[in-house]
Amino acid sequence: MIVDEGLSAWTAGLDELFGRLAGRFHRVEPRRRGRAYVRGLLAPIAGKNGWTLAEVAGEASPDGMQRLLNAASWDADGVRDDLRAYVVEQLGDRDGVLVVDETGFLKKGDRSAGVQRQYSGTAGRVENCQLGVFLAYATTTSRTLIDRELYLPKSWTGDRARCREAAVPDSVSFATKAVLALRMLERAFTAGVPARWVTADEAYGQDHKFRTWLEDRRVGYVVAVPRSQSVPTVNGSARADTLARNAPPEAWKRRSAGDGAKGPRLYDWAAATLPPDPEQYSDLSRWLLIRRSITNPDELAFYLCFGPTGTPDDELVRVAGTRWAIEECFQTAKTEIGLDQYQVRRYDAWYRHVTLAMLAHAYLAVTAANTHTTRTRTASSASPSARSDVSWHT
Repeated sequence: MIVDEGLSAWTAGLDELFGRLAGRFHRVEPRRRGRAYVRGLLAPIAGKNGWTLAEVAGEASPDGMQRLLNAASWDADGVRDDLRAYVVEQLGDRDGVLVVDETGFLKKGDRSAGVQRQYSGTAGRVENCQLGVFLAYATTTSRTLIDRELYLPKSWTGDRARCREAAVPDSVSFATKAVLALRMLERAFTAGVPARWVTADEAYGQDHKFRTWLEDRRVGYVVAVPRSQSVPTVNGSARADTLARNAPPEAWKRRSAGDGAKGPRLYDWAAATLPPDPEQYSDLSRWLLIRRSITNPDELAFYLCFGPTGTPDDELVRVAGTRWAIEECFQTAKTEIGLDQYQVRRYDAWYRHVTLAMLAHAYLAVTAANTHTTRTRTASSASPSARSDVSWHT
């Protein structure tokens, strides 16, 4: 009886979610098939492709599922917007963090939109793949994906005939991954997503235009940068790793960057206040945050930070640790939802599959958040003191 009640509640929740999306489907048939597609993605089956999803839906062939992705009339961007609103309603937190990252989708051949031999962080090497740039929303209780963009290399955008074969609109031109990330962030802030911080890895953090865009909008960030990053100091500028070598012993504090599979992610951290920008608001500051491995002190990671003056070091560490949330989203979405198990080549079909997979992932995240207790965290502040080229926190 308990199992039946749980299944009924789960089904009712999925029905309620799709009730929100009704206006995005122009006919009832694709809406019903869209729901069946998402239900198949949530089912405990291996190999979530057109055939297996059709079997779960009781259909004799994958034709209907393929038509949903390639030809049916429905608004994938509208579904994305409804997904984002659903996440905000169910998981929204004023201390939320928006996380930017990319993931690779290994492919054969050269006809899938955006595919080429390029570096994939997922594989850790150059592979024939597509790259998707994603935006995740993370809170202390949950995390899920809320937006997506397919990266089209110049080898594609410079060949309009090839683009048309893959249904890439003529209006789509080349955009860097950072530009795609800013488009998603703009949509999130315009929609009122409650988030005080943005975090991203080096590919985005070292982009001056990316950081300036956030600063112009007074959005806090904690973004990874390479050890060679030039950092402003009272005596000009210095490399991030040079500043790390000069950090006084008392600047290092052991802190957790959040819980991992094996417990708290403990590192030694040092933070320094950077000289203020004379053209910047007086209530906003910049910092350099450094993470050091406990077992290997030579293993360092660097972050440029921006936010309200007086932000505690523990808060910067928390945001830095939140970047792992999107990696967890990718892992769950690929292993449990079939995010990377699509069999489509068209540009629009990629967006349709990925959007429905994100919808399934969001439903799992909301369901889990509603059935687990909220984890608590504590924060403490440290008083800054002037030393050397920057003001280290001790």
